[in-house]
Amino acid sequence: MSDAFRCGFIAFVGRPNVGKSTLTNALIGSKISIVSRKAQTTRHRIHGVLTRDHEQFVFVDTPGFQTRHGGAMNRMMNRVVTQALAEVDVVVHVVEAGKWSSGDAQLLPLLPKGGQTILAINKVDALKDKNAMFAYVGKIMAQFPYAAVVPVSALRGVQLENLLTEIGSRLPEGEAMFEADTLTDRPMRFIAAELVREKIFRLVGDELPYGCTVVIEQWEETDKGARIAACVIVERESHRPILLGTGGAHMKRIASEARHDMAELLDKPVHLEVYIKVRKGWSDREGALRDLGYE
Repeated sequence: MSDAFRCGFIAFVGRPNVGKSTLTNALIGSKISIVSRKAQTTRHRIHGVLTRDHEQFVFVDTPGFQTRHGGAMNRMMNRVVTQALAEVDVVVHVVEAGKWSSGDAQLLPLLPKGGQTILAINKVDALKDKNAMFAYVGKIMAQFPYAAVVPVSALRGVQLENLLTEIGSRLPEGEAMFEADTLTDRPMRFIAAELVREKIFRLVGDELPYGCTVVIEQWEETDKGARIAACVIVERESHRPILLGTGGAHMKRIASEARHDMAELLDKPVHLEVYIKVRKGWSDREGALRDLGYE
């Protein structure tokens, strides 16, 4: 690769829960995309930025492509994915090692050909039979002409440098789009809301349906600290006690863990207030989704 500076957009796409957000965070070295063991955690298109001596990578972490369920939320998430595929310079199709489903296959017709799509096989650290990888890769390559295949573990940091090398060689030459110390183009209010939502999914994800979102309604910041108020919007009154937990224990833990992450990001003390509002049917109305900041 020449010494000319290269800069471009890279989309991570794949079915839900294959580790796209974990991979984004691992590559840029900071938590800008929320992570949960639950599928559909990521709902927005999130840009993470990594700048090196001769390259600037602008990663686009997209929602998992939805093939099983309809509804306004899933239609919106699929539009985010297809739009990202049309706008980026390099596509990284993320799959889970040893697992290939119809959800993976249904993305293939959307992937760009011509040498700009890379296959990243994630979670290789969890694969028990390493010899099975050859047959697995062969099966996938027979279905789509990927420009490169890179087995990785986003969680363990395995082969991430090799993945960056493959991506960087395919970026166009051009000037950097962001300052060298930029990690994301999303405002801190957005990241704060996502951190609260992550804690909700981690703590009550099995009990609470996906009709839950977070809006930052107050943000006061000085050099000495920040005062933040986050509103958790749910679809049913019955969701409120699930979020609160016995004696408010769930909500206290959600607020405590989110406040800790926000303080680390802002590098200052944070006072966080979290409360709940009910807004019936918001996740299945496109107008309500737009009002709440969904693309």
